Amino acid sequence: MSPSKTSGQFHSVKGDLKQSLGGAFHDHSMQAEGKQEHVAGKVEYDAARAEGYAEGTKDRVVGTKDSVLGALTGNASKQSSGNAQRNGGELRQTFNKKI
Repeated sequence: MSPSKTSGQFHSVKGDLKQSLGGAFHDHSMQAEGKQEHVAGKVEYDAARAEGYAEGTKDRVVGTKDSVLGALTGNASKQSSGNAQRNGGELRQTFNKKI
C-alpha cells in the first residue's frame, strides 16, 4: 500500500489531538501515543509527497522526450501529447514540492 497525503494528515492531526488531551488530563501514555501517531502521520505525508514528486519528474522527462521526438519526426500528435505529459509532470512536481 503506497503512502497517502490524506491519511498522513489525518493521523498527524489525530496525534496532535491525543497529545493535547493527554496533557489536559495528565495522561502521559496518551500524550506519548499522540506524539508517536503525529510523527507517523508526518512521515507518511512526506513519503506520499516525495512519491508524487518522483512521478512528476518521470512524466516530465518522458513527456519532453516524446515532444522532441514528435517534433523531429513531424508527428504533431506525439509532440502534443508529450507537451501535455510534460506539463502535467511539472504541475505534479510543483504540487508535491517541499516548501
